[in-house]
Amino acid sequence: MTEPECRVRAVYTDSTVTVYQAYTPEIGLPAARDGRFPEVWKRDRMTWVKPSFLWMMYRCGWGTKEGQETVLAIEISRAGFEWALEHACLSHYEQGLHADRDAWKRRLERAPARVQWDPERDLRLRPLAHRSLQLGLAGEAARRYADEWIVSITDVTSLAHTVHARVRDGDLEAARQLLPLERPYPVKEGLLAHLHR
Repeated sequence: MTEPECRVRAVYTDSTVTVYQAYTPEIGLPAARDGRFPEVWKRDRMTWVKPSFLWMMYRCGWGTKEGQETVLAIEISRAGFEWALEHACLSHYEQGLHADRDAWKRRLERAPARVQWDPERDLRLRPLAHRSLQLGLAGEAARRYADEWIVSITDVTSLAHTVHARVRDGDLEAARQLLPLERPYPVKEGLLAHLHR
């Protein structure tokens, strides 16, 4: 079966969905220890979450990029995740989806969340034909994320390093077996209609 160009794939339960972020140890380690972000985490700036483990690995270089050495798996409520999608705006103008460029800009300025669809990655972090969701949270969405939606925070840096080691060794099957099991996320009908054509 052909993979749709834009589809949310994630680890999820009946009530939660897992997203990934990478931070400095100063933020990541206390967040994993306490199950919430420390005081130094800024609620007033946009924060991007990614349901795709491999896209996170591409972004943080398997937890080796400066400022992204601690990789977190953050379990949040599905209700919160879907609220963010419902209130999000696509991060770029797309003809045929938006009435015009000005209408898109007005919506973007008001939206507490924004969405980008970036190429999903394989184990060697090469781009695939289908796309993965990146969800940016600002203002009300960032505050809700930090204060209401988080169920648990787990440090998965060692998993990132182990998978990377298997890939470097050329044992892609062993690496694949270690990956979190991401499945198509069951979005309600129409929930993503304003976010892709």
